[in-house]
Amino acid sequence: MNKIKILITIDWFLPGTLSGGPVRSYANLIEHLKDDFEFYIITRNTDYGLDEAYENIIPNTWISFNDYTKIYYIASSDLNKRHLKKIISSTDFDVAYINGIYSWYFSILPVFLLKKIKKPIIISARGMLNSQAFSVKGTKKKVYLILAKLLYIYKDVKFHATNEDEAKCIKNEIGQNTFVSIAPNLPRRVHEKLNSKIAKQNPTRFVNIARIAIEKGTLKMLESIKDIKQPIILDIYGPIYDKGYWNKCKDVISTLPNHISVNYKGIIKSDEVPLTLVKYDFFVLLSEGENFGHAILEGLSAGLPVIISDQTPWKNLEAKSIGWDIKIANNAKIIKAFNDAIHMPNEDYMIWSQAAFDFAKTFIENPELIQQNKALFLNTINN
Repeated sequence: MNKIKILITIDWFLPGTLSGGPVRSYANLIEHLKDDFEFYIITRNTDYGLDEAYENIIPNTWISFNDYTKIYYIASSDLNKRHLKKIISSTDFDVAYINGIYSWYFSILPVFLLKKIKKPIIISARGMLNSQAFSVKGTKKKVYLILAKLLYIYKDVKFHATNEDEAKCIKNEIGQNTFVSIAPNLPRRVHEKLNSKIAKQNPTRFVNIARIAIEKGTLKMLESIKDIKQPIILDIYGPIYDKGYWNKCKDVISTLPNHISVNYKGIIKSDEVPLTLVKYDFFVLLSEGENFGHAILEGLSAGLPVIISDQTPWKNLEAKSIGWDIKIANNAKIIKAFNDAIHMPNEDYMIWSQAAFDFAKTFIENPELIQQNKALFLNTINN
């Protein structure tokens, strides 16, 4: 049986990892659906925020990434409309899957080019139309969306949302008649239990894995822990998105009392995340919002209860004994969550740790997730 061919346009992809969640989302999607689909990915030949081209990768030609994926890495000097049109028009595929909303070359221009050759289009909004996403460059984003409506850019285009809340946000911004399919992001496969802890550590060890940026709440996290009275260790992993913002973070770190140890550990490779997480007791991410939050699920799957904002799909965590989801404006609640974590007796912690792992495992192994993602593409082709 011939596999269905999916063309993906995305600014950054493997071997790059600095752009965070989207790369993980697509890598997981491809791995889960490889038996029924083939993937053709058009992307840059540089990682997020870098000018250096990937080593040992030939640009401007299709490269076999594995048996079911081919990737076209466009050199920065050749990234233009003419080149993109040539790639798309000369590639055999059944449906196009566009990542994001605002990238000219990988989100906007592909819509125009694909409509000309009358190919089915799915746009994965990736949380970019959620209300909290407008806290950064909100005016520019709103102006673009107004123009998009005037020009009917998204007429006859399907959108992909990862949950009901995102589907509502998409309709609010694009139009109530917009066709939106819901399919949760697919997580990394877990083949064995990584949670082999025998005790909560002393001092308690917290970990944050995220881009260092205002929307990820790095500064909020650091300001929240300054009044904690017990010794803790907080290790931060992730690329520095905004050096000015990171300088503010370092200023706060320099004022923390000696019993609070904060360490910036640099960028972590995606495949190193699971084994790194098991060295810690709790995962922290006080972001303004997450469309999915791969890192949160990774933390849970390593047996780490989590301290996160309430603007993610992961809700009512304390009732499940797997963490805390908190309004990030409520500093008292954040401090209480940290203190509850620090003072949690070991026997309770082991129960929470096991519950976190079991919750993640149940979610990851749910076969309905696979079927929903398959239907996203199959229904688009058959309609």
